[in-house]
This record gives sequence, C-alpha cells and structure tokens, in this order.
Amino acid sequence: MTRPPEGKTLVLNSADNIAVALANLEVGTQTAQNVAIVRRVPRGHKFATKGIGAGEAVVKFGQIIGFAKEAIPPGDWVHEHNCGMGGPDGSLTHDYAFAEGALPVDFVPVAQRATFEGYRRANGDVGTRNYIGILTSVNCSATVAKFMAEAINRSGILADYPEIDGVIPFVHGTGCAMDLQGEGYQIFRRTQWGYTSNPNLGAALLVGLGCEGFQIDRMKQAYNLEETDTFQTMTIQEIGGTQKMIDWGVERIKAMLPVAAKARRETVDASHLTLALQCGGSDGYSGITANPALGVAADLLVRHGGTAILSETPEIYGAEHLLTRRAASRDVGEKLIERIHWWEKYTSRNGGEMNNNPSPGNKLGGLTTILEKSLGAAAKGGTSPLNAVYKYAEKVTEKGFVFMDTPGFDPVSATGQVAGGANILAFTTGRGSAYGCKPVPSIKLATNSDIYGRMQDDMDINCGDIVEGVSIADKGQEIFDLLLRVASGEKTKSEALGYGDNEFVPWQVGAVM
Repeated sequence: MTRPPEGKTLVLNSADNIAVALANLEVGTQTAQNVAIVRRVPRGHKFATKGIGAGEAVVKFGQIIGFAKEAIPPGDWVHEHNCGMGGPDGSLTHDYAFAEGALPVDFVPVAQRATFEGYRRANGDVGTRNYIGILTSVNCSATVAKFMAEAINRSGILADYPEIDGVIPFVHGTGCAMDLQGEGYQIFRRTQWGYTSNPNLGAALLVGLGCEGFQIDRMKQAYNLEETDTFQTMTIQEIGGTQKMIDWGVERIKAMLPVAAKARRETVDASHLTLALQCGGSDGYSGITANPALGVAADLLVRHGGTAILSETPEIYGAEHLLTRRAASRDVGEKLIERIHWWEKYTSRNGGEMNNNPSPGNKLGGLTTILEKSLGAAAKGGTSPLNAVYKYAEKVTEKGFVFMDTPGFDPVSATGQVAGGANILAFTTGRGSAYGCKPVPSIKLATNSDIYGRMQDDMDINCGDIVEGVSIADKGQEIFDLLLRVASGEKTKSEALGYGDNEFVPWQVGAVM
C-alpha cells in the first residue's frame, strides 16, 4: 500500500461519509481516512470513507448530496454510477427554518469604508466603466446595430475620447413572435430597460425595425422615458431603410461621444458597488476553494455597504434551505421557495428535471448531483442575511445580500444581473469557462491551480492554493481588493482579451409564436 502526501484527500465536515481526492488515487492507495482505494478516484472526485448502504444518504459539506443506488464499500469511488438524487421514497425534504439563522451585519462605519474611483451618474448611481450601448428591440435590427458600432470603430474617432471604454451593440435573437401579455415579454422589457439604465453606460441608442412585437414607444411609455442627448431611439422603417438607419446611428453616436466623455472618475465608497456572483464550468473544487472565498468577499462588500447578487436558481436547488434560514424575514424566504417551485414546474412541463444540471463537464470535474453542485454554488453568497428576492432583470434596490431568479446558463444569468444594476461581476470556474460581460468587467477566479496554470491569460486569481494552505479569509480579502481595483479601472483578463461583445443573452421564456 502507498500513503499519499499530507493533504491529498480532504474531509469537509465531521458528518461526511465521503472525502475529496486532491490528486488521482489509484487502486490500493491507503488514504488518511484509513481506507484503501478499491476503484480509481479521479482528482476532484469523491470516495466513501465508510460503508454506505443502498438507499442511504451520501453526505458532503455536512449536507445530503444524494443517495446510494447500491451498497458502496469504504474506498469506493462515489459518482453517478452509484449515487443519485432520490431517497428511498424518491424525495428530499428540507426544514426551511425561515429567518431563524439571520444574523446582524457588522457594518464598517461610513468614514472607514473602502473606496474606489467610479463614474457618478446624474441619478446617483455609479459606474465602473463608461460605454456607449446600442440596444436592439428585435433581432431584425441586430445587423444595423453591428454596422453602426463597426463604423465608429473603423473611423478611429474613439481615440479622441479616452474616457469612453467603447461602443457595444447588444444584439439578440428575440423581440417578436411572443405573447405580448406574457411573462417572456415582461422579462425582455425589463432586460432592455435595465441595460439602457445600467450605470456602466454613459449613453445609449435603442434601434428597432418598426413592426416588431416589442415596440420601443411602449417601453418608453412604461418607464416614462424621454429622449435626451444620451438616449435616442429610431426604427429602420421610420427612417427609411438600412443605410439611412446606419448613417443616423453613426451621427448620433458621434454626438453622444463628447457628452459621455465628460464623465470623470471620482472617489466614492464601496456602497456604490453591486456585485454579480457567477460560477460556470464548476468542478469538485468549486465549493471548497473559489466559491467560499468569493463568499468572504461578498460579505466584506456587504459590510462596506455594498450589494451582492446571488443568482442561478437551478444551482441553489437543494441548498435553498441554507438561504431561507438567513432570510431577513419569512416573506423573503417564501419568495425564494416560490421561485424554486416555479422552476420545478417549468422543467417538468418542458420534459426536464432539476438534476439535468450539472452538465457533463461538471460531472467530469467531480460533481455528481445538482444537490452537490448547489451546496458549493450557494457558498458564493457568503453568510450575510438574505435581504430580498428579485425576478429576472428586476431593478435591485435593496442593499446587502440579495437573490435574483435566473437560469444557470451563465450568459443568460449574468444578463439578468446586469439588467438589475450590477456594475461589477466575479465568476468562479473549475473547468475553465471563457467569458466576459460588457459593459460590466468580469473577474475570473480559478478553483484549482491546474486550470489557473493552463489558462493564466483568462484567469485573474488562483483560488486553488486554498487546498495548499492559503486561508479562505485571506483569499476573500484578495478578491475584495481586486474588486476595488477593477472598479477603479484596472482591466480584467477577459477585458484584455476583448470578451463581452456576444454575451448579451436575454432569457427567453414561453412559446415562439
């Protein structure tokens, strides 16, 4: 028998009946838990530390992540071949204990809050970037929006305006053939308004075709919008065709540039930061390293008066009871459970189930069930009280830790958070997600040192060194410090690579008519 070096396996909670392999464990390896490996365990995956009977709970983080499909002997690899979602009766129940565990926040005094250099807007919001956006009411106006942005970029005029970060066309594949009284329409309208008013845009155009289901004038009426020198709208049919529309847009952007460029960074405190929390390409390390470290950073931001948005409802499924316990009130907790029930019905009527997430890549990385993935994903939310629950793309008005209902698909989820007002984003990944999020800078956090080493051009921080001895608290402080620097203008790796032009993906719900 061989004994691995110290730290090669990890037990996360004294109640666990599994351990995590921090390196590939071959058959016959004697582990620190005094069991011999009987089936090869890949790095990041799990093995049983004691016998688990058929139908018995598999426990990680001190929580149930699934149930044994068959008897699992000590030292056996635990994964989807022998671990599934349902218990003996096919169900899993939780005690939501609404608001019973909410603890008061130890706020940093206002005079001692951390600060960053941001763009203060007329309505009091603060941007971390200063873009001009071209939004499209419908897919039919996507091409003219792209042509407008390309014409500005080719002209070289942006070199005269260093305070402008760029001109972005936010194009998509919807805007028509939808139920104009339905949920999908309401979501899309909130998303369009949310991007138009995001503090990271110094000015915006909204361009359409003219005959589409999503009418620009109706949106303007709904939100009492007036056209100004930083907000203009037009349709292809109204102006008289494609080329006239492109020419109109280019001239409007040229007129907006000097107005938006008047913005200057000034010192503001961290209460003006709204942080979108994301994870993608998760692996067996996500819930051990990057996610809890990001949770520490989120708690720090809340203590400094800021806001952190946890989302991806399918990826807190099975961990929702941990969030309801720290809800600020029973009403807030029940709003979260209402969204959970909506998702159960939504997946069912579309022939799916909640355990369709995790993805094949997640499973290769060591995650077996959505319960396991969710327990790790929820760690991004830290420990602060849950102050509010929002629907997709609703404006976030509460400070502190909040939740927004979104899908788990990263671009769709982040689009909702940005529409809600997020002005900075942190994204954990174990498999190596390639992602950016204009107009919001995206900080990439690697969950393991291997992916950080292979993808250093994409990753901003390595959280893999947590399993090598760095404390979660210290890593959380490192993330928080980087958040402030990025908010002040430091470029993230994804920004340096040019990511973010194609990641505007509004959530499409309902029938395409």
